[in-house]
Amino acid sequence: MVFGHNSNIKFGAHTFHVQTEDRGESHALIDTTVYYQGRVLHRRTNNYLDLLPLNEDSQQALKMRVDEQHRTVLEEIRNGELALAVPAAAEPKPAERVEKPVTAPAKADSAAGPEAKERKFSLELLNARNWLVGKQATLHVAVQEAGGKPAEGVKVCAEIEGSATPAVHSSRTGSMGRATISFDMPKLAGGDVALVIRMDGGGVCPPLRYALRAKPRVPAV
Repeated sequence: MVFGHNSNIKFGAHTFHVQTEDRGESHALIDTTVYYQGRVLHRRTNNYLDLLPLNEDSQQALKMRVDEQHRTVLEEIRNGELALAVPAAAEPKPAERVEKPVTAPAKADSAAGPEAKERKFSLELLNARNWLVGKQATLHVAVQEAGGKPAEGVKVCAEIEGSATPAVHSSRTGSMGRATISFDMPKLAGGDVALVIRMDGGGVCPPLRYALRAKPRVPAV
């Protein structure tokens, strides 16, 4: 079982996203990353080699360590103990946003067209067979760029289409290009009901869509 947390925390005028994840027994690392607008500002990693091999007792101890590391980073941000260097805004000020001069070389325009700059990504639901346990949904999603490179700091959203109370849940990928999204399964309104997972941000990425049955579960893939 892989443990993890995702939290948004506001300090001053800035809102940070904090993600803590268990990297699995093969790495035996608890990794906490602090993001600001998709940029990594801080990373904290601790190993749990002393708990291997994992059993029922050591898994509980691991969960407590993951919880404690996540809670500690949140407290340090909240109290101002963790120094986070927020980067200057990359976007120009509204007054500086001007149209490209008509004298700009046509060749440069064609070479820098939107299609030339679009990056391609792919999504994968890693636990497609057991993402729903009781009424608790836990999605382990992997995001890769074209060529197989893990996509770090990417926002991933999930929602249940056809639910009685529509809601969008999100998280950001860590250094391995993985994100965990957890939420309580909503009541279904009937009709066409589906789990939809998509990437939110620049680039081209086909969403994942799984039709749900009366007892919601993802069909075998």
